[in-house]
Amino acid sequence: MKNNTLLVWLLILVAVCQSYAQTATINSGVPWYTTSGANVSAHGANIIKDGDTFYLFGEYKNNVSNQFNGFSCYSSKDLVNWNFEGIALPPNKTGRLSGPESIGERPKVMKCPDTGEFIMYFHSDANGYREPAVEYAVSQNVAGPYEYKGKLMFGNKAINRWDMGTFQDDDGVGYIIMHHGDIYQLSKDYKSIVAQTLKGDKALRTESPAVFKHNGLYYWIGSGLTGWERNDNTYFTATSLAGPWEKKGIIAPEGTLTWNSQSSFVFPIKGSETTTYMYMGDRWSFPKQQAAATYVWQPLIFNGDNISMPVYHESWSVNTETGQWKSKVLKPKKVIAYNDKSVTFQGHWEKATGDDTESKRANKKAASVSIVFKGKQIALRGVASIDCGYGHVLVKNSKGEVVHDTYIDMYSNKTVEGLQYISPQFPKDTYTLIFSPTESHWYWTEKSGKKWGSEDTFISFSKAWVF
Repeated sequence: MKNNTLLVWLLILVAVCQSYAQTATINSGVPWYTTSGANVSAHGANIIKDGDTFYLFGEYKNNVSNQFNGFSCYSSKDLVNWNFEGIALPPNKTGRLSGPESIGERPKVMKCPDTGEFIMYFHSDANGYREPAVEYAVSQNVAGPYEYKGKLMFGNKAINRWDMGTFQDDDGVGYIIMHHGDIYQLSKDYKSIVAQTLKGDKALRTESPAVFKHNGLYYWIGSGLTGWERNDNTYFTATSLAGPWEKKGIIAPEGTLTWNSQSSFVFPIKGSETTTYMYMGDRWSFPKQQAAATYVWQPLIFNGDNISMPVYHESWSVNTETGQWKSKVLKPKKVIAYNDKSVTFQGHWEKATGDDTESKRANKKAASVSIVFKGKQIALRGVASIDCGYGHVLVKNSKGEVVHDTYIDMYSNKTVEGLQYISPQFPKDTYTLIFSPTESHWYWTEKSGKKWGSEDTFISFSKAWVF
């Protein structure tokens, strides 16, 4: 009996150790999927924590246009595995935020301390970005649905601007943060503006502003004026939101283009031992934004009053209980190189190198690469560059049934090798992944008419990781 009891306890101990060994990771630069396998579509996002649950709000995109499809809400206990809660704010039936010409961007949610209501703020506009305004919606429940209220007013005037963010100070006072250095203080019920805290600070002439506070010092992160193209984001500090604001420098190594992202929000992950400040950035990808636009979430490093992201953590984890984070290296069961016997190329592929990585690449629809693997999950690595475009990913099981059909974007203004795709988890089986060019690519046209985007439509494959 004693031996049986000991055996039971040993089995329990082994099970606990195995569960702890299964660490979850935040993987930047690849499409994310919900627990049901659908794309996580939440750009221009923010996160709030209510109880023991994190809620992610963002732009719910399609793969065709930039029209407003609603603002999405996802929930998670660990900031890694996300459940789709639904469309927190759907399109209106008439007026603003309705119809194919409407645009809704950068939703930010805060909980009003005085009323307990959840208030969502966002940029509303018409196609062409000629009718901008900051608007708001209200809900009694964090996940929504939110009731559209209209423009956020400062007396009898609306804020007719574009890129915006929010900030809630330690005393519960809420603020609207605008591009080009404007800060507005919200009323106690968060439904109007009562004062302009900062007016047009020329030092803060940035887009996509994200403001947070650390050790009594305010930080402002902003993107350069390149539309949806990535650039070296800068940051500023001040002892008061009213300024003066001091330009400190860029937050990632020069030329990395903020690890190929544009700032959106900084979320403090407050734990029992420390607080990790998580930079949340977007890799925009028009028009296939739902499938191919991705996220760059990275821990900010503090050195005195300075912040930086000196190293790109392709995969990392954070303990939401303690607030501590650590870099992680994904450990595949098998690595399949591009010249492995389980890899078959069709059509014209050319051998290429980038960042000391051998790879093959192609830019015609007739080309494809097929990879046969046994397992539950697969990841693709390749070299992204300025002449790359959209790739089509198709995964079939042993019966020939399609279990995943999606697109990835391999464009990068800076040539870099890295993870390009990680599939959802499948039942254990033998699968075939087929990867092919689409002869299409990311692009964006600014209000001025200037066009950004890829110079060609190549895709690249260097190796696959099987889990």
